[in-house]
Amino acid sequence: MIVLLGVLVVVIGFATRRNPLLVVGVAGIVTGLLGGMSPLGILDAFGEGFASSRAVTIFAITLPVIGLLERNGLQQQARTLIGKARGLTTGRFLILYLALRQLTAAVGLQSIGGPAQSVRPMIAPMAEGAAERRNGGRPLPERIREKVRSHSAASDTVGLFFGEDCFLAIGSILLITGFVNSAYGTHLEPLSLALWAIPTAACAFLVHGSRLLRLDRTLDRELAVPRSVPAPRKGSAASEEDAK
Repeated sequence: MIVLLGVLVVVIGFATRRNPLLVVGVAGIVTGLLGGMSPLGILDAFGEGFASSRAVTIFAITLPVIGLLERNGLQQQARTLIGKARGLTTGRFLILYLALRQLTAAVGLQSIGGPAQSVRPMIAPMAEGAAERRNGGRPLPERIREKVRSHSAASDTVGLFFGEDCFLAIGSILLITGFVNSAYGTHLEPLSLALWAIPTAACAFLVHGSRLLRLDRTLDRELAVPRSVPAPRKGSAASEEDAK
């Protein structure tokens, strides 16, 4: 039971807003020492864990590539492209991306999108470009720009979260089937869980899609420019009154 004090270290570290990497590292060391591991054993466990999951460091390659693309005008080209689609609003564009994200995640392509790979360099600028077109080509206020960006990231997250469960080889599906089959002695097929996830994904698409359509109405209302009062025509009663 005393080994669980490592969890307390994680809770305290996150509650005090410490560096997450430092908190997790200290929690691992504390847990290992309380579990009777030697310092060399803890270091070996850290090294083995890093070697077995070194794919998480792939961002060290993707981030420079994305930076080079942005420096050479990727975001500007994305804005130009979305500006040519006159009937495509911010909400409609994000609904299309939501559907694409769900479909690709449902067939196992979880890494084809993401906040770093697609949302920041392409999806968010294209959504902002659609909003700027409805704003008469004028730049968006910072508050509205952040709102568009947050909805872009939410579309990616919702599409991935509810789409990946429709893929029968995803980790969550395999975890559930493995636990149920071993704990209860049943034979639950991953395909059964994947099929039952389809109605949930459809409901998530409808709910979030309605939020995106409401976003269009919100942007139209917040970006509305009050019309100027037209000047009275010569010879009218108002002009004669002004002349007096």
